[in-house]
Amino acid sequence: MPGENLSRDEARERAALIGVDGYEVSLDLRSAVGADDTDGPRTFRSVTTVRFRCNEPGASSFADLIAPSVTAVSLNGRDLDPGEVFDGSRITLEDLAADNELVVDAQCAYSRTGEGLHRFVDPEDGEVYLYTQYEPADSRRVFANFEQPDLKAPFRFEVRAPEGWTVWSNGVGERADGVWRFAETKPISTYITCVVAGPYHYVTDSYSRTFADGTTLEIPLGALCRKGLAPYFDAEDVFLVTKQGLDFFHDHFDYPYPFGKYDQAFVPEYNLGAMENPGLVTFREEFIFRGKVTQASYERRANVVLHEMAHMWFGDLVTMEWWDDLWLKESFADFMGEFSLVGATRFVNGWVTFANRRKSWAYRADQLPSTHPITADIRDLQDAKLNFDGITYAKGASVLKQLVAYVGQDAFLEGARRYFKRHAYGNTRLGDLLSVLEETSGRDMSAWSRSWLQTAGVNSLTPQLLLDPRGRVQELAVVQEAAESHPELRPHRVAVGLYRATDGGAVERYARAEVDVDGPRTVVAELAGAEAPDLVLVNDDDLTYCKIRFDETSLATLREHLGSVTDPLARALCWSALWNMTRDALLPARDFVDLVLRFSGSESEIGVVQMLHAWAESAVTHYAAPARRETTARLLAEGARRELYAAEAGSEHQLAWARFFARTAAAEADFELLSDLLAGTASVEGLDLDQELRWVFLEPLAAHGVVDEKALAEELTRDDTASGKRHQVRCLAARPSEAVKAQAWAQVVESDALSNAMVEATIAGFSQGSQRELLAPYAQKYFAAIERVWAERSIQIGMHVVQGMFPSLQQSQETLDATDAWLETHREAAPALRRLVLEARDDLARALRGQECDAASDQ
Repeated sequence: MPGENLSRDEARERAALIGVDGYEVSLDLRSAVGADDTDGPRTFRSVTTVRFRCNEPGASSFADLIAPSVTAVSLNGRDLDPGEVFDGSRITLEDLAADNELVVDAQCAYSRTGEGLHRFVDPEDGEVYLYTQYEPADSRRVFANFEQPDLKAPFRFEVRAPEGWTVWSNGVGERADGVWRFAETKPISTYITCVVAGPYHYVTDSYSRTFADGTTLEIPLGALCRKGLAPYFDAEDVFLVTKQGLDFFHDHFDYPYPFGKYDQAFVPEYNLGAMENPGLVTFREEFIFRGKVTQASYERRANVVLHEMAHMWFGDLVTMEWWDDLWLKESFADFMGEFSLVGATRFVNGWVTFANRRKSWAYRADQLPSTHPITADIRDLQDAKLNFDGITYAKGASVLKQLVAYVGQDAFLEGARRYFKRHAYGNTRLGDLLSVLEETSGRDMSAWSRSWLQTAGVNSLTPQLLLDPRGRVQELAVVQEAAESHPELRPHRVAVGLYRATDGGAVERYARAEVDVDGPRTVVAELAGAEAPDLVLVNDDDLTYCKIRFDETSLATLREHLGSVTDPLARALCWSALWNMTRDALLPARDFVDLVLRFSGSESEIGVVQMLHAWAESAVTHYAAPARRETTARLLAEGARRELYAAEAGSEHQLAWARFFARTAAAEADFELLSDLLAGTASVEGLDLDQELRWVFLEPLAAHGVVDEKALAEELTRDDTASGKRHQVRCLAARPSEAVKAQAWAQVVESDALSNAMVEATIAGFSQGSQRELLAPYAQKYFAAIERVWAERSIQIGMHVVQGMFPSLQQSQETLDATDAWLETHREAAPALRRLVLEARDDLARALRGQECDAASDQ
């Protein structure tokens, strides 16, 4: 990653000096197909014309471009020597006029890392597919520009592409004389421009909306994917959610969708979930399901569709000035995605999934040493890249949910409406949003902002219950605590629920009160005199962002009756709290696994079931005492097998348990069953063994040496597709062999030959919980290699390697000491690299504390 960083100070200086009037970008992508005779990277021609103003004529600045070579540079009609003005990432611009025209003719490189213009060759049919991905600053890999969010401008794109291809961009396009030309965009930031090109399968629809004033808005809709995925593409469901979302946002935002058409492209080897390019949203193609999946997968896809749609207003229409205020788009999109999911689609229990799954991401991120305020201090682009995290997304969304409870939904939405109209096509900071919320709510937002947006860390809320001699509540208080490293105690609007077990065995709420928790201890006066509860649930209905704790009576009730809590959101909150206690070494891992085995089989919410599966796996892998790990793993596998047979035939719960059984398989009998199911010599009533499930079954068999390279090659013959190849690569790297691990290490760490998707697949197979001794030699190699990897590879691949190859399975004080030694001797390493290592170190230390807790429960 040499010389590619841009600091906040540099961006501010440049924004104060120049304003951009428009771009014309011409790309020649015909080189994407056919043989490549060059020794270097495969390239394409990119010609950019930028018209911009300078507030200080005679001053100097720079444009951004990352390219193997520049053919010509012209500034205001003067030809500049590319060798003198271009250093590989920047073009120096001296003696600027009041009005300027810059023309750059460059040879830019196709990407294999998902950054810039990514080129993918489909192994199934040899077809080539292209798409762009830029956030936060990779459009400069495709055309010369001023790469920062506050230098917005209109864009005109034209693209020459191979015969038989279709090309899409942000605006409507037409092909004439072999060139695709696209309508000029509204003023937008560089990172949300987009080009998709290739022989994609394309489906169309339309959306129409008539407003109260009689005007009608017509939006052409499109959805595209690789030809090989066309048989699985349920575009009608994508369009359904799209139309529901457009209706919802038009109802609530009072600002018509401003970007013309609305295409959605599902593209291969994508690094993200999706990207909000106006008029052409891009998604990872895994959202097209090749096999049977649970409703949780459809809910997740619908949520992402709506998240990206919310960005059309929060992020695209109104954009943060710099990445410090990334939350102004991501937190709002995350909240609005869930808000609209519940309000407009069939997924009416979306807040249950949010409480159980999304918030767990936030809780983990907010307890890492790298935690940061929602409004972060982003010094440069590497900081920005790493801050697309659980705090910016899920904590930010949780805090916005709290804000809605604080100011009221009507005031919140009216604030959004004023925000859009006041700042359309402009850039904003924190204060711009807070000012409109103060107008609409009448509340002082400064104190709320300081507590929730400008401090880091998560609070814990614990009930304190005192009963009177009659067995009624004499006093119920909520105790608020904070970590020593982040001692802020925040104002929380919470609901406190009292639950009891009925004669029929159900655990139901019989009393509830909302209260403002502020400070270390708050008495809930409204619940005094209530009958004694079996369970006190702080943050009932999930109004605030906090870790829930339990008093002893409540915890005892959950140990015996968790599955009998009737409300699905309350159950999800209890499960989340118990998992946080396990991670915090307050609940032994074996106890959490026991709760999962006893109660998850009756859990109605499939998204919660699948989250419990992931947590239980993590409990065994990371938090179980080493002396009991094998026993706990065996019990988990046995329980998964029982639930597989007990689940309703053909149900999504059966599918979830089948996948979980494969992942937890630990004994010869487990492997025999998986093998027999694959061979067709055994069956489970109602379980359809489609191709995706076959790969799920094959991975544990490969990891335990039951199937070999030949068997995996034969399976690839059955599924000779891009998806099949990724599965095979993962399974190959999972095999328990020194030679296999050495090869996987070399492919990922010592070579850059693999694409981003194959790097991910290899890393996923490399680390297997059953192969700790086999992987032990790579701990020392990891620390010797990561600084070089970070310097030589793109930031995306660098992140994959540094995070994915950390020796997290070498759970010992020795590994912790080695991590500390690297941090001590590499104080001058890139801050983003140090952050990733610090985060991995914290996870390792947490695992060791959890193992101590689990071991102590034997005593």
